[in-house]
Amino acid sequence: MDTIKQYVQENKERFINELVDLLKIPSVSADSAYSQDVIDTANAVKASLEKAGCDFVELCETPGYPIVYGEKMVDPKLPTVLVYGHYDVQPADPIELWTSPPFEPVIKTTELHPEGAIFARGACDDKGQMYMHVKALEYMVNTNNLPCNVKFMIEGEEEVGSASLGWFVERNQEKLANDVILISDTGMISNTQPSITTGLRGLSYVEVEVTGPNRDLHSGLYGGAVANPINILAKMIASLHDENNHITIPGFYDKVQELSAEERAEMAKAPFSLENYKKALNIDDVYGETGYVTNERNSIRPTLDVNGIWGGYTGEGAKTVIASKAYAKISMRLVPNQDWKEITELFQKHFESIAPKSVKVVVKPHHGGQGYVTPIDSIGYQAAAKAYNDTFGVQPIPVRSGGSIPIVALFEKELKSKTILMGFGLDSDAIHSPNEHFGVFNYLKGIETIPLFYKYFTELNK
Repeated sequence: MDTIKQYVQENKERFINELVDLLKIPSVSADSAYSQDVIDTANAVKASLEKAGCDFVELCETPGYPIVYGEKMVDPKLPTVLVYGHYDVQPADPIELWTSPPFEPVIKTTELHPEGAIFARGACDDKGQMYMHVKALEYMVNTNNLPCNVKFMIEGEEEVGSASLGWFVERNQEKLANDVILISDTGMISNTQPSITTGLRGLSYVEVEVTGPNRDLHSGLYGGAVANPINILAKMIASLHDENNHITIPGFYDKVQELSAEERAEMAKAPFSLENYKKALNIDDVYGETGYVTNERNSIRPTLDVNGIWGGYTGEGAKTVIASKAYAKISMRLVPNQDWKEITELFQKHFESIAPKSVKVVVKPHHGGQGYVTPIDSIGYQAAAKAYNDTFGVQPIPVRSGGSIPIVALFEKELKSKTILMGFGLDSDAIHSPNEHFGVFNYLKGIETIPLFYKYFTELNK
């Protein structure tokens, strides 16, 4: 342990500079204008794995962006860890809300990051956390401390649904064969209280289109006589929740697993301050489904949220118009046992059924994925817990996350192995938002902790 601490301190500036260079490349997979940047990032990741000590690295072509595959095989008789991460990032919009350019990384101190945090799109999600694994491999190879085999699968479409990943996994099961999958694309409770994510919510993402008249109309000449698609869409969306913030789609809750009082009590042991939570978000009160506390609403309960809504005139000044069309993007976070395809069908059927005859409705499914729960009695979890305990001096707490990593359920189905989620980010790191950042402490602590996972996982498998 002293060796890895010394190695991290000696190479601290280089580790930070290498991540900064990676963050400068705007690998926005959702926008085709950045397609070359996404490819450039894939090549940069490939080069970093080669320099870190992988014996074999390649860019694997897919129907979409390439997957970077690398491996360092010590002995086929030893366990194999498969590291998954992604090199694509979310769009930076709205740009005007960033305090520094999203693809010009800067290090600034904050209340939670007195040692500084790297501000840039992708800093925490997921370039920073993915790159911890590259540097951990570098340490293990350079100091002859790699106790088992390691494979890397780093993709470029996670932020747009990982459409090509399933295609790749199905065709490369032998190449990807492993004993455990290791992912750092989640967070922990705080820099003094680590946690291990044991549950993820699933996801159903759709876009809806409401069409009224065949063209935009003068709101004076036609107002009151013709359905306004924006008004109709707003009413339809509002009807999707009742007065208790319960989702009104018939059949939506049929397969939702209710946790026991004992399980909910265990979850409640995680340190949480409602006042600090509200203060951090600058809100006067929380909001959500009746009968559940905040940490249950955002982890073990399903949700439905509008992610974007538009239509009509939104430019400067005024234009008195009734728009021909209105649109919204809607995501539903799902809990284990809810099938995302089934939920998407339920949504489509219900949304179309509540539309008045004065408009036409089209529901376009985008992407989705299943929820996931990993047991805390597995060797992988135990190895991760021992690693965190060594570097933080505190036993990690198992928590369920409100986020979604749809491919985790896919991995278990196709590769028959469990996933361990060793996240080092914080809730306040503003992933998917302006001013995303990742603490220097967290980045370096991840590099320090990951090799210990390999050590303990190998020992526990003997």
